Amino acid sequence: MQFPRSCGVLAAISSLPGKYGIGTMGKEAEAFVDWLAEAGQTYWQILPVGPTGFGDSPYQSFSAFAGNPYFIDPEQMAEQGWLTAEELREAEYRGDPAAVDYGWLWESRRALFQKAMPRFFADPPADFEVFCNKEDWWLADYTLFMAVKDAHDGLAYLRWEPELRRRDPAALQMWRVKCAEGVRYYQMLQYIFYTQWKAFKKYANDHGIKLIGDIPIYVAPDSADVWANPHLFLLDEEGNPTEVAGCPPDLFSADGQLWGNPLYDWDAMKKDGYRFWLARLAACLRLHDVVRIDHFRAFADYYCIPAADDTARNGKWRLGPAMDLFDTIRRQFGDLPIIAEDLGSLSDAVTTLLKDSGLPGMKVLQFAFDPYGDSEHMPHHIPQNAVVYTGTHDNDTIAGWFAANPAEGEFARRYLRMGAAENPVRPFMQGALASPARVCILTVQDLLGLGSAARMNVPSVPEGNWTWRLTAIPDAATAAWLRENVRLYRRGF
Repeated sequence: MQFPRSCGVLAAISSLPGKYGIGTMGKEAEAFVDWLAEAGQTYWQILPVGPTGFGDSPYQSFSAFAGNPYFIDPEQMAEQGWLTAEELREAEYRGDPAAVDYGWLWESRRALFQKAMPRFFADPPADFEVFCNKEDWWLADYTLFMAVKDAHDGLAYLRWEPELRRRDPAALQMWRVKCAEGVRYYQMLQYIFYTQWKAFKKYANDHGIKLIGDIPIYVAPDSADVWANPHLFLLDEEGNPTEVAGCPPDLFSADGQLWGNPLYDWDAMKKDGYRFWLARLAACLRLHDVVRIDHFRAFADYYCIPAADDTARNGKWRLGPAMDLFDTIRRQFGDLPIIAEDLGSLSDAVTTLLKDSGLPGMKVLQFAFDPYGDSEHMPHHIPQNAVVYTGTHDNDTIAGWFAANPAEGEFARRYLRMGAAENPVRPFMQGALASPARVCILTVQDLLGLGSAARMNVPSVPEGNWTWRLTAIPDAATAAWLRENVRLYRRGF
């Protein structure tokens, strides 16, 4: 589909301010929507919203379909009578309000939700069973997976009993009975998440703000998705991956990146009409208005690393489903509002897929200013059918980038006609806003002019990511500057 010339802001739900240790779908989310509307924005881009697993990364979730219970607003639960005022006070976070403490959340949220459970089931909402029945196609596997994981003290499913790991029908039935209360607990959390999200999305849409969601191309190795659908992945007879995902060595990493995600068996997916991917897209578009697909290139060709290797050096490339998948998607849904994350070194196969699919790719200004090159990310090279970013969740902030890259920063200053002593952050954002790309996305950290301490993620660094938070909603002056530039560069009025 053709996107209008427009603008949006990238900010994770987890990064919203609030009293409960992490951003939620509560009043702070509504306040941020109000601020976006005041700033003349069209989009709010968020990170994946699934329940986080290893490393607290939103790109490593226990389910491609479940919502993250941490984003549930406790105050709305109290309004429903499921929590008391005293329990809310006890759930307030008293640590650093500018950072998420996932260890504290793991302990405190579970205790809080378990206090709510008897009250919830004493008089369940009228549509609770309707929700469970409607979502049973993914909810049954996810809730059993999580309940069994709890019963095994969090062990990855590949370390469960062989018959349970293999999903022997008798073993599944025995554990459904054994974990019945745990299954109901996770059903409750998903019902509350989806109910609150529906209201949150309606509030955003009613105020003219569309949500851009994010689909990680791969699923986590320890997930309900792999456990319930082993035939769709490249696994051995014991359920272990035979090959895993990653990236080859490059200038930034001599060993490459070893992600460890199991790879899809694209032949098996093709045989059943790519049902898993059709379901993922449908589920994501129920929560969002636009979908960004991370690591889009793997649909064209993908990197396969032997599972036994401890680096990505010995991987090889294989062709993906390419237009066969996207033709299937179009037959099912028509043209969808999809953004293709096509960053990195691209092959001819990726370039062809992007052209044939007609999807907009991404350009990032922090990749543009090589003093000795002519990058495709430079504003004058950016096509209309693209989404331009100053930086993504994987990049440093603009202020941090200028501090760490003096040669590139000097070239950017000359290109963007900045004075030698001028603060570069706003002119850099104006460079993106002025570009031909139909959609421009700015990060909330850059709008606030923050440095590297506000960075969201450092790729290949396993700890310390995904924790940054706002301590307050941005102010009216920042909204006024953004709104004026939206008008100036004709990205909305």
